[in-house]
Amino acid sequence: MPMIKQRTLAKPVHATGIGLHSGNKVTIALNPAPVNTGIVFRRVDLDPVVSIPASADLVQDTVLCTGLVDERGNRIATIEHLLSAVAALGLDNLVIEVDAPEIPIMDGSSSPFVFLLQSAGIEQQNALKKFIRVKETVRVEAEEGKWAELRPNPAGFKIDFAIDFEHPAISGRNQSISMEFDSVKFVKELSRARTFCFLRDVEFMQAHNLALGGSLENAIVLDEYRIINDEGLRYEDEFVRHKVLDAIGDLCLTGHSILGHLCAYKAGHALNNMLARELLATPQAYEIVTFDDEAAEVPLTYSQPLQAF
Repeated sequence: MPMIKQRTLAKPVHATGIGLHSGNKVTIALNPAPVNTGIVFRRVDLDPVVSIPASADLVQDTVLCTGLVDERGNRIATIEHLLSAVAALGLDNLVIEVDAPEIPIMDGSSSPFVFLLQSAGIEQQNALKKFIRVKETVRVEAEEGKWAELRPNPAGFKIDFAIDFEHPAISGRNQSISMEFDSVKFVKELSRARTFCFLRDVEFMQAHNLALGGSLENAIVLDEYRIINDEGLRYEDEFVRHKVLDAIGDLCLTGHSILGHLCAYKAGHALNNMLARELLATPQAYEIVTFDDEAAEVPLTYSQPLQAF
């Protein structure tokens, strides 16, 4: 097995969509970047242009989405669905240019971003890819019994995730999922899972000039009793699958692909960020590793050829 190298895009790719909160048109450009650049958002609508690194320490907004705020107050929000696709395809270096304070919501899932990244092509770079390998369990907890933890799992990234919504359209469905994560599974089993919300919350937010871009085109919407989208669900358990999708994007903010086992109950953006920060703040709980030995056991995702993604 060859050494695992860093990845970027083979060429730039562009897309336009609607901002979830503003309701305005937003254009993004996903650009290749040199080795060790990391994932960087670039607000090209500001003068001068502002670069905001994808870092867990910069997360300040966790209501309805994940948003970064730099030391000067510059923001970029609704980043989690794009970052989930970035993490799933194992990209290390990427410059994301955007002409608004938020990434477009697209259809409320990661699928459009997967399509964009795949259409640009993925290119290996001449530097070793760095992983965060969890060595000791790190756990965070919140109100209402919510918790999340990362456990050791050197062979790759494993997920056990559960939600608990007492709603007629959700409670009768499977609200937990367990999976060995890899890029192909993400594309087939997670990427199309959409964000969901309750009609009463949407009406309240829009009355206060929030979620102005939200619609049945980019979210599953539930009234008091049922799903009101005509087409129904894409997966029988789409709700928990989307929460896993969110968590993958939020943990991408640790800066490297994680080798570990994510276990979580009722976790959302805030708890995901707490977990990422707690891991990075506990040096003995992880190590940065590379794979340059042909005899080494390579994580599952990276044992697959690039074209399989």
